[in-house]
Amino acid sequence: MSKILAIDDDVQILTIIRKALEKDNHSVDILDNIEAINKGNLSKYDLILLDVMLPKKNGFTFCKEIRAMVDCPILFITAKTMDKDLTEGFAAGADDYIKKPFSLAELRARVNAHLRREKREYHNRIISDNFIFDVSEKILFYNEEQIKLTKSEYEICEFLVKNKGQVFSLEQIIEKVFGFDFQSDCTAIREHVKNIRAKLKSCGKIPIETVWGIGYKWN
Repeated sequence: MSKILAIDDDVQILTIIRKALEKDNHSVDILDNIEAINKGNLSKYDLILLDVMLPKKNGFTFCKEIRAMVDCPILFITAKTMDKDLTEGFAAGADDYIKKPFSLAELRARVNAHLRREKREYHNRIISDNFIFDVSEKILFYNEEQIKLTKSEYEICEFLVKNKGQVFSLEQIIEKVFGFDFQSDCTAIREHVKNIRAKLKSCGKIPIETVWGIGYKWN
């Protein structure tokens, strides 16, 4: 059983979310007032669902505030799906987003996919050039200096480096990394790759190459 926090100013949506996720035996806390949150308690959650359009403080701002405090996946629930909005969300530290209106099947599938990903156990390291993947801690180093990636950014890099030189479409990356078994928005992968490249600039290397018309590969 995983512990989940859902934050939305719509109590009806929160009730629906809780009932849906409780079917998968998750423990779900719900909050409709972001100002009532005790940030010190956030580390106990395995996953956070966060509405973007919250009164007084939006979800993007709140995500930036808590990202350094929590290590769990953060999924935005949002009707804002313009490219600039998604860019802001992933830059704030989100792992994924669910578009409103959403089906309960999609909600459960995305949440469970991220939780399964969190529970994988690894016991080795992967070395590619000067990049070192600590797959037990899900940390990427370059020349012994840690590159601070979100969990989703790390998982994309690890998947690509494990299949070095092989080209994968956006849809294949979604399926292999996140395990989604339904149609997903490839914008999330593009935004994650853009953020990864920005963070790797300091290394002087950008190992993720775009293969136009197909997808990405790790060189």
